[in-house]
Amino acid sequence: MPSLKEVRNRINSVRSTQQITKAMKMVSAAKLRKAQDKSIQMRPYSRRLSQILSNVLNNAEVGNLGVYAQKRPVNQVLIIAVTSDRGLCGGFNSNVVKAVNALIAEKYAEQNRKGKVTILAIGKKGRDYFKRRNQKLIETYTELFGKLSFENAKTAAEFAMEGFAKQEFDEVVIVYNEFKNVATQIIRQEQFLPLQMPQEDTKIKGTTKADYLYEPSKEEIISELLPKTLKIQLYRSLLESNASEHGARMTAMDKATENAGELLKELRLTYNRTRQAAITKEILEIVGGAEALANG
Repeated sequence: MPSLKEVRNRINSVRSTQQITKAMKMVSAAKLRKAQDKSIQMRPYSRRLSQILSNVLNNAEVGNLGVYAQKRPVNQVLIIAVTSDRGLCGGFNSNVVKAVNALIAEKYAEQNRKGKVTILAIGKKGRDYFKRRNQKLIETYTELFGKLSFENAKTAAEFAMEGFAKQEFDEVVIVYNEFKNVATQIIRQEQFLPLQMPQEDTKIKGTTKADYLYEPSKEEIISELLPKTLKIQLYRSLLESNASEHGARMTAMDKATENAGELLKELRLTYNRTRQAAITKEILEIVGGAEALANG
């Protein structure tokens, strides 16, 4: 049975940890509100832009769609893995890592054997994981989520787009957590490049066929619309991941606080039992000593 001092030390340690996890939960809750608002506000804009793009691409007179729609034999693959810069957020980062590993094993196994699967890591946790396992890393972006903005996010998108245009990569895929609610994040795998042509049975809900008047020309409009759509796609993924991170951390810290409370109950019970046992032992020693003196 542990001593009273050991139990007291453990109680103080768990109580301090509980205070930290409770504070982290409150911080994540405050950050979640802002991140969730940004993510929700971006969805209508991204959805509408995708609807316009779908209508344009379904126009029979569009013609050449440019380099970002070129489909080539898939030899070189780039996977954009979106994780967080900090831990203590449950399975948030491990789920992305597992999804990337599963994607490589199931879809790009042949390219991986030839060393032609490259990771673009957004977030320190993903970078550290793939670096430890000697996975080919071409670029990393950290500290983006501290001041997440379109200007910061488009840098990563432009890097991938430039690599695809130079035929350094034949396919680019994004893996990230999509925010559903505080307790639920959904792993998404989206093809970033080449641009997927919308099919009749996979059009975005609410999209209707429309005719456009192009000014100054179709080619110039499309050349501006496609890159912007791709950058918005990555920015939206980062916003979703940021909201998911704070939701996952809030849930994890809430659970940790509850577990600390349960552990404190057990430690207090152990402390009381140990204390009672010590008192009983002292009483027995006193009684035994008094009997010895009386018999002596």
